[in-house]
Amino acid sequence: MTPYTLINGTPAQGIATNDRGLAYGQGVFETLLIRNNQVCFLAWHMERLLEGCHRLGIACDGLQQQLEADLTQLELPAAASLKILVTCGAGGRGYAVTEKLVPTRILTLGPLPQRDPDPAQVGAKLRWCQTTLARQPLLAGLKHLNRLEQVLARAEWTRSDIHEGLTCDTSGQVIEGTMSNLFFRIGEQWHTPSLENCGVAGILRRWVLDRISALAGEVQIGGYLPADVERADELFVCNSLIGIWPVVELADHRYKVGALSRHLQSLLEKEYDARC
Repeated sequence: MTPYTLINGTPAQGIATNDRGLAYGQGVFETLLIRNNQVCFLAWHMERLLEGCHRLGIACDGLQQQLEADLTQLELPAAASLKILVTCGAGGRGYAVTEKLVPTRILTLGPLPQRDPDPAQVGAKLRWCQTTLARQPLLAGLKHLNRLEQVLARAEWTRSDIHEGLTCDTSGQVIEGTMSNLFFRIGEQWHTPSLENCGVAGILRRWVLDRISALAGEVQIGGYLPADVERADELFVCNSLIGIWPVVELADHRYKVGALSRHLQSLLEKEYDARC
């Protein structure tokens, strides 16, 4: 399918050159899955987007209603991806915002990424990235527009058989993948890295935390070193578009696809059928 973009509710392809999202990265975005002609987990995505706008000083009055109106203009296909991006708006010079700005809304509908073979079925191969993530609690959890760390991390490999890279912060603690969140099991205990200082609090991470807690006990959220992750008995990465990818290889370590990973995939499919 050909990508289709709405800017402030109108089909367009350009924004103002003095938009603060372009100039300073002052904005947030959400990447949503379209399934069965419906937007999956829309309420959760909207909640995170509005929280991000609030924390970055972006005007939120009426924003949700405007975005919902934008969505009604899109003819949603059976399967696609939808990117919703909101910036602080155009205007001002320098870092300080000295006038009331109107947020810029950008919605882009596009095809889902295709991978053959599908890592969700055969398992994903991961590597460690050398690029580290800065610790900044004020931005932790947000899906803001400053993605240079992820761009640099993803540029570290070109092999098509490596599906994702795991990143640590500047203290050496494991945080997330370049585009995903990480869960791993040691013995009977499930773990996921803390996002107190950096990282993106993924929508599917939120769903997985609820499901694992109900199925296998509370997930331990904490600080972990690469060696902790490598000794896992089962691990997977997840995000809204890829779903759940069981990990079969990380650096020089090999893993079997775990039973809970497969069960969560099945539950997620049922969730999509019920909610999307």
